Amino acid sequence: MTKQHARISASVYTSHVPAIGAALDLGKTAEPYWAPLFQGYEPSKQWMRDNKPDVIFLVYNDHATAFSLEFIPTFAIGCAAEFQPADEGWGPRPVPTVVGHPELAAHIAQSVIQQDFDLTIVNKMDVDHGLTVPLSLMCGQPEAWPCPVIPFAVNVVQYPVPSGRRCFELGRAIRRAIESYDEPLNVHIWGTGGMSHQLQGPRAGLINKAFDQAFLDRLIADPEGQAAVPHIDYVREAGSEGIELVMWLIARGAMADGVGGPPPKVVHRFYHVPASNTAVGHLILEEQA
Repeated sequence: MTKQHARISASVYTSHVPAIGAALDLGKTAEPYWAPLFQGYEPSKQWMRDNKPDVIFLVYNDHATAFSLEFIPTFAIGCAAEFQPADEGWGPRPVPTVVGHPELAAHIAQSVIQQDFDLTIVNKMDVDHGLTVPLSLMCGQPEAWPCPVIPFAVNVVQYPVPSGRRCFELGRAIRRAIESYDEPLNVHIWGTGGMSHQLQGPRAGLINKAFDQAFLDRLIADPEGQAAVPHIDYVREAGSEGIELVMWLIARGAMADGVGGPPPKVVHRFYHVPASNTAVGHLILEEQA
């Protein structure tokens, strides 16, 4: 990598609970139930203003919006010029259109596929709360998002799902791809979804604070160890939807220590229960020189 190439400067991790988007859109952020959660993201919004990237590579999962159960790619990269907020059954969220970065997205697709990861290239799709809620939490309610966003959808809805190890290795491949892009772009990589939650069955409403905090600890200090945890452990300890946390390992694998560099700096860590029937986790990690 040279000064003329793109670089990853930070990774961001956050839950993407749909009820958070509804609270924002309906002006409920100051209500007693929601205020503590949104206060936890105030430092993050300031950090975003102070550290605005040129591009965000945003890892999330589609919730049967762009991809029905008839067609489910394991990994899909959005290469379009823009992405509309999806109608998830009650109308699209009143948020800005997501502007893409087709050139960098196409470069990443080319590089990552040549590194033997199979990606589905998507040239048209709407983006649901999995992508727009994290943007809202970090950026507030602007007239336009602060920079282009490359959506990267991961299947954690229908089994079989990718392992934590594969996600971590994919993050490494994405880093190599970004660092080989011949333009000095400052890129953030975000991992979204989780934390512990289960939406159906006898364990509906499950939240495991101890597991969540241990995951955050290990994501910071021992990401390779966390990457080795099998998917059944997430389901057993964090609920059926807790498997979304493997997406955080893609962002974590893209940091410098994943390829032999220095460990990142923890800028902000936040955890809150509950938001709807879900635990909310959040972390910002900055690269170190």
